[in-house]
Amino acid sequence: MRKRNPHQADPDGVLLIDKPKEWTSHDVVAKIRNHFNLNKVGHGGTLDPNATGLIMILIGRGTKLSAKIMGGDKTYEGEILYGVETDSQDTDGEILVEKDASQITREQILEEMKSFRGDQMQMPPMVSAIKKDGVALYKLARKGQEVKRDPRFIHIYKYALNSFTPPRATVEVQCTKGTYVRTLAHDLGQRLGCGACLAELRRTKSSEFSISDAWDLADVLEWDRDELAGNLIHINQI
Repeated sequence: MRKRNPHQADPDGVLLIDKPKEWTSHDVVAKIRNHFNLNKVGHGGTLDPNATGLIMILIGRGTKLSAKIMGGDKTYEGEILYGVETDSQDTDGEILVEKDASQITREQILEEMKSFRGDQMQMPPMVSAIKKDGVALYKLARKGQEVKRDPRFIHIYKYALNSFTPPRATVEVQCTKGTYVRTLAHDLGQRLGCGACLAELRRTKSSEFSISDAWDLADVLEWDRDELAGNLIHINQI
């Protein structure tokens, strides 16, 4: 932790971080807050612990931009595993069903992907941070409970197949906020009749900001407060 002069104000701005695997978004916020001894730190949109990629850390007056940043469109790269359904819709969950997906073809996947593009209502998974009566759904799911959820309006700009090596495929998704890519994977598996879940996920873009401009967390934790301030995106640029 860096000591802070009590008369020294926190810097203001946004820091782009390439979130490592097995870190929650809250973990990253807490680490940066404690390391630099900052007062106000937040983030501009969560990623699942085993997802990697762009997370926007809001510092000082940058925290006031939370709603604006969270409302931006997102781009993801992911890997789908066909023939497996889990309770979380990704490979972190417990396997519910396994089916033979050897007959699925690239052409079938491309055809079914077309129906996901555009406006639609998406049912959020039970294993999510959405709250029902003040309780996060994933906490209820851990107790074996399933509750009624309201579908959410989303828009898929792009759902593209980058590669297919059975039983896995890599995809790119461009979408509005609140889209669950693991639900897209699950629903695609249902359409194909073989089941599917998300094996990997990486966020590459949020609003106009790209992963190519993000810092590795390990490098950031080598900085002092002056270096931190010098590498922030100013709030007037957001």
